[in-house]
Amino acid sequence: MAVLPLHLLGSPVLRQRSAEVARVDDEVRRLIDAMFETMDANKGVGLAANQVGVARRVAVIDAEGHRIALINPRLAATGGAKEAEEEGCLSVPDVFAEVTRPTTVTLAALDRDGKPYSLDADGLLARAIQHEIDHLDGVLFIDHLGPMKRQFMLRKYQREHPKAGHVQEQPTEPAPAGE
Repeated sequence: MAVLPLHLLGSPVLRQRSAEVARVDDEVRRLIDAMFETMDANKGVGLAANQVGVARRVAVIDAEGHRIALINPRLAATGGAKEAEEEGCLSVPDVFAEVTRPTTVTLAALDRDGKPYSLDADGLLARAIQHEIDHLDGVLFIDHLGPMKRQFMLRKYQREHPKAGHVQEQPTEPAPAGE
């Protein structure tokens, strides 16, 4: 497998709703494997397919002891209180902001073999699931901010990444474990 290039803020694929996966096949499984490698190499918690330029409803997450693939994911339910926690995103590097989200979710998705599953989640896992499903809908975490805070964050990003393109090439080998 290879570490895939990341699409950054400004890339059109990040703003489009990703297409449903009609059939889980070897191509989808290879995409999932490459996405896990890319997420691990970038020390991420989750990664959606559109973040690597593939507009399909596929995401991967590694949080709180759950290393899962999500194919055609949807939130079957949300609950609990809403809580503000700091979020960041591999596609918007060096920008972090508090985002308010429900504290519990029930996920419905297909696994890497195309089998349906559901998962009740809270904490970081629930937040990561919501963040990745947002990506698949063309929504970035900064879209959950008020207009002034969002503008501040966008200016900060542009100031810190003045020559950033829309795609960030990745090293060919993932970072060694523990770094």
